[in-house]
Amino acid sequence: MDRRAFLSFAPLSPKKAKKLSYGRTFSGVNLYNGEWTTAQVVHLLKRAMFGATPADVAYFKTLTMDQAVETLLNISPMPTPPVNNYNVDGYSDPTGVAAGATWVTAPEGDEEVQTRRKNSYKYWWIGLMLNQQRTIHEKMVLFWHNHFATETNTVKDGRYLYNHNITLRQYALGNFKALTKAVTLDPAMLVYLNGYLNVKTAPDENYARELHELFTVGKGPDSHFTEPDVQATARVLTGYKIDKVTCKSYFDATLHDSTNKEFSTWYGSKVISGKTGNLGTTELDDLLNIIFSQAEVAKFICRKLYRFFVYYDIDQSVEDEVITPLANLFRQNNYEIKPVLQALFKSEHFYDPLNMSCLIKSPLDFTVGLCREFGVTFPPASNYNDAYGTWQVVQYAASIQQQNIGDPPGVSGWEAYYQEPQFHELWINTDTLPKRNQFSDLAISIGYTIGGHTVTIDPIDFAKHLPDPSDPIKLVSDSLDILYRMGVSTETKTFLKDMILLTGTETDYYWTNAWNAYESNPDMANKDVVLKRLQALYKYIMNLSEYQLA
Repeated sequence: MDRRAFLSFAPLSPKKAKKLSYGRTFSGVNLYNGEWTTAQVVHLLKRAMFGATPADVAYFKTLTMDQAVETLLNISPMPTPPVNNYNVDGYSDPTGVAAGATWVTAPEGDEEVQTRRKNSYKYWWIGLMLNQQRTIHEKMVLFWHNHFATETNTVKDGRYLYNHNITLRQYALGNFKALTKAVTLDPAMLVYLNGYLNVKTAPDENYARELHELFTVGKGPDSHFTEPDVQATARVLTGYKIDKVTCKSYFDATLHDSTNKEFSTWYGSKVISGKTGNLGTTELDDLLNIIFSQAEVAKFICRKLYRFFVYYDIDQSVEDEVITPLANLFRQNNYEIKPVLQALFKSEHFYDPLNMSCLIKSPLDFTVGLCREFGVTFPPASNYNDAYGTWQVVQYAASIQQQNIGDPPGVSGWEAYYQEPQFHELWINTDTLPKRNQFSDLAISIGYTIGGHTVTIDPIDFAKHLPDPSDPIKLVSDSLDILYRMGVSTETKTFLKDMILLTGTETDYYWTNAWNAYESNPDMANKDVVLKRLQALYKYIMNLSEYQLA
């Protein structure tokens, strides 16, 4: 049944109608025990990863729902760091980093080398997304990047940016309180929000304000931190500086405000006793204990996880049946992230049909996901010149679609994750939609050639991974199961088969014979027949609005 038909399928029972009077769906976090088919598998994979290949879907279909979620919540190994791909056209890294060697521990260098390293960092990050393992880890790094947003153009030092990324990776599925502390002391964040300028003679409130408003308790109707709380927080955080050689932060006790800091009644009128010497560093732990004693921290983060992975609209039903129980679980587990994700991805709410195919793909979901689900091949990282060049193609495509990795538009992250009332609808407009179509059109046709490598979709290879590509009916249906999150009508499937794949003139047998002829003798003539028709089919599928949904 397609989504539009589902939404008007049958009248609700009086009990369900009453519940829906204050929400779009009445499901909660009870364990999901419904069917586990291609639709549910693809739904889970496309929310937890960037795209889902036919091989991914086939693998996860062999698992139970519980096993699939547990597999996705595994942590990926730490990646090999980015390398110098920028010693080109006569340029040489002035700090002596050789081509192909990593720059993450090199001296600072000048402005030009830092610009080149920032670009290297972005391409490297895209490469990690494209080559992700079957886990949620890479998607969670993006989630935390949007939450603890920094901008490369403000931080400027590529080494700080890389270390910040590694911090997000280390804690991506770990403890949120520990992550908040690590980010507070992170050199990239200390630069981005002026923490390194925060001294007792001139407290800087920039990071202090965002710690409350954007990073922990939020600014919702139940968050009542005050301006004096921000001022007290700024004083707690005085004295942290950055060592440009080690790229680590350190504490200078002579710059720290050692007087007592009192917080508002909302924070229980707690007082942090001022400390001198190196004991001043323990005030940060005191501060986090005060903030994390507030239940609103857990609710704020659970709402952000919900909007990122499920749907943007949090009505009263979702607040009561999903956010509140998840937040309670978060607090009961001392702010460990993994139990919350386990409960969410195993819940009846997550697999509620109303929560499937209801998100618009972000530009990174669209570009990286397209490459992954079609199995686009990229050069190995060891061939760094071609690899970084092809990763740049994807990074640039997402950037002009308004998601420039490493450079969200501000400290709040990308507007599509928080801006009411549009939220994710902001990803699609008269500028970005044509650019999405241009990217997919070129990828399915001539591709993007960088050096000696062409980034292009091989539609024949994609079709080969489907159960029965020789059957045009099954070919279309199985392709849509992977590529679409919204069911389409039988009429649409028939149109795709008859008018696009078979060009409106041939019978089903024509395709079967053409495919079998190619399989038995893949010469240029036989290949050309199936290639052109598959290119037309997948180009048309990607240009329909349904392809924009995750």
